[in-house]
Amino acid sequence: MSEVLDVLIIGAGVSGIGAASRLRSEHPDKQFVLLERRERIGGTWDVFRYPGVRSDSDMFTYGFSFKPWREYQTLADGTSIRQYLDRTAKEFDVTDYIEFGMHCRSATWDSSTQCWTVTAVHEPTGQTRQWRARFLVSCQGYYNHDAGYRPQFEGEESFKGQMIHPQQWPKDLDYADKNVVVIGSGATAVTVVPAMAEKAKKVTMLQRSPTYIFALPGWDRMTELLDKVLPQRWSYAIARRRNLFIWQGTYKICQRFPKLMRKFFVGQARRHVGERFRLEDFNPKYDPWDQRLCAVPDADLYNAIRDDKAEVVTDHIDRITADGIQLKSGRHLDADIIVTATGLQVQMFGGMEISVDGQPYNVAEKMIYKSVLLQDLPNFAWVFGYINLSWTMKADMSAQYICKLLSYMDEQGIAEVIPRDHDGLMMEDSVLDQLTAGYVQRAKHSLPRQGRAIPWVVRHDYKEDRRMMLQTPIADPRLETKPARSEPAADRLSHAA
Repeated sequence: MSEVLDVLIIGAGVSGIGAASRLRSEHPDKQFVLLERRERIGGTWDVFRYPGVRSDSDMFTYGFSFKPWREYQTLADGTSIRQYLDRTAKEFDVTDYIEFGMHCRSATWDSSTQCWTVTAVHEPTGQTRQWRARFLVSCQGYYNHDAGYRPQFEGEESFKGQMIHPQQWPKDLDYADKNVVVIGSGATAVTVVPAMAEKAKKVTMLQRSPTYIFALPGWDRMTELLDKVLPQRWSYAIARRRNLFIWQGTYKICQRFPKLMRKFFVGQARRHVGERFRLEDFNPKYDPWDQRLCAVPDADLYNAIRDDKAEVVTDHIDRITADGIQLKSGRHLDADIIVTATGLQVQMFGGMEISVDGQPYNVAEKMIYKSVLLQDLPNFAWVFGYINLSWTMKADMSAQYICKLLSYMDEQGIAEVIPRDHDGLMMEDSVLDQLTAGYVQRAKHSLPRQGRAIPWVVRHDYKEDRRMMLQTPIADPRLETKPARSEPAADRLSHAA
């Protein structure tokens, strides 16, 4: 086992690379390691490799504020995002601190030594390794990277074609001139349908119920023009603030005027789809933003439907047949390939088991403090992004808060910080209860809880979160602190202290 690190970060996706870059910039003296299960940087953008995979948030807000996105694609493809993360890691000298192929199995806090011990398996070799660290940062996201949600369908064993989940997309899949049915209507489905429609004979998006879809310009011409007349840092700042205003404003208007926004989204679909528009295919049963909006660039999904390259069918599956899907309405959909875009499986901390002094820690019985720290868990941060804005905007605020907290601990000679609920503020609501999506409802029992008051409430409001996380003092009666125990200098929280 190596010496005690100051910080151990788990996950080299957008959250982990952002946190590590912030740490290198603001605490260059800290000794840290970043553990990543996969063989390269990227996280989500390395896991998903289906046709057309892209962000569903604009890149000027999805990119890091300290590493501006300098291209003009509104919704960038997965490869471009992974390359951007790779460049960021190199620029901020993070790459050499990453240990790849490490599947973290357990994290144990020992109060006697005031440090975490993380046990991981190096999957390519099967070798078990351990790291010790004073502070642990989980950037593993909230879904299972091994498998997505995949319901079983009656008769599927009789299907003679290929049945694929987007999370396990086969390399070099040949779908040219084939009939494809995509089951689902979420972000993955609205992405893969127009992408496959370019080569497939026909692509059908089979949905039980519609999703709200927001068509955006695929190219940011305004920023492209501003770059010609203004310094790039100015044009970037304008684009970022503009897009933040648009997304935050859209969310608030949807919450306040759901009927008006329903008309807007349905009307947008009607205009783009034209004669092939059917109300039942584009008029969801829920209000806007009860589930996350699906963004499409240049109305590509609508255009594929209008041009008869793709079709939307709102119906229920009766059974899978040898050559397609039999619907409860009596219609049969011919299929050579069935794509089950049926969602994610929520999994906390990448499946890593957490314990404190030998006692298992149940995150579903705890609240989250200032959207970063977890109740009753010492020196542990969970980086979790927005559901109504770009994930990165909150993930980066979380990284800034962590760096601010580490500075405070150094200044005050603090070795432990533990959020405590002294007032009994816990609620039954999970941190994602604002959404009614199936994957959220299936996972309510495994997610952290919310409280009745700040700082235990997860609000998904950028302005308010900045005030809570970055503009209020670290010192708080709800944040229990403990000094370092007597121990060798090499084991102190900060090697620079």
